[in-house]
Amino acid sequence: MSRTLIIAEHDGNNLNPSTSKCAACATALGLEFDIVVIGAPVGDITAQAAAIEGAATVYAINAEHLASPLAVNHAAEVVAMADGYSHILGPSTTYGRDLMPRIAALLGVNQLSDISAVEDAYHFKRPIYAGNAIVDVHAPENVTLVATVRVASWKAVGDSGSATVENRSASADASAHTRYVKLESGGGERPDLQTAARVVSGGRALASKENFELIYELADLIGGGAGASRAAVDAGYCPNDMQVGQTGKIIAPDLYIAFGISGAIQHITGIKDAGTIVAVNKDADAPIFEVADIGLAADLFTVIPELKQLLG
Repeated sequence: MSRTLIIAEHDGNNLNPSTSKCAACATALGLEFDIVVIGAPVGDITAQAAAIEGAATVYAINAEHLASPLAVNHAAEVVAMADGYSHILGPSTTYGRDLMPRIAALLGVNQLSDISAVEDAYHFKRPIYAGNAIVDVHAPENVTLVATVRVASWKAVGDSGSATVENRSASADASAHTRYVKLESGGGERPDLQTAARVVSGGRALASKENFELIYELADLIGGGAGASRAAVDAGYCPNDMQVGQTGKIIAPDLYIAFGISGAIQHITGIKDAGTIVAVNKDADAPIFEVADIGLAADLFTVIPELKQLLG
């Protein structure tokens, strides 16, 4: 029977919006879909998943060794329940990119990455060459389709659903060769970069780690997330989990403000789905102005203090 399984992403307390965006992709497939929530404890998260519109059943797998997002442990649980599904979807987030290839390998199938549009249940579109081209992908119909959903390309579904909730026992023990150490994040209390409605990013023009505090301060003033270009990360101005772009995080905030970012194609790939792009750069010929909705050729060290004063 053709049916889709979505793997929920969460932080232990709240369901990540990427799960609802995967549901939008599953709806476009035209197939019934279920959601599996893996972790410990998962009671509150399961309730949130059950509210996702269109979901038929939410399966809760609650075990202590599943509390940490280790792909080696989570993949075993998904594979154990894969027989009943023709499609298995996960988000194209850090979690999904880590987990889905392992699931595909265990099932002995190829993985499809970054679904951005659905033509039918086995015909999709996905970006290639840093988003400069869109390719048609026809997947085989005789094997399980394992895929990541490009969450920046999909709008979350509603939250008025009422899915059935079923508990499942863990099917495997904890991995003996991999252990979870800790999670470190440089974002502090700011919204998660991949789900923030507003994002302020800085580039190499900030010139130092100390100057990057300007980006954090402005992000805090507008209640947004803080991002960076690869050049800023490579220069050591900020942590690599803040990198936006093809080799970082692909995001789609309502508002994206870029300071001192030239606009290399790899960075543009990560922000092309943003609602409004605002760019500030001293170089009036910077490529980022070609995609910006609002552009200002000015010194960021003048503009940011003025914005902070206005927003004060």
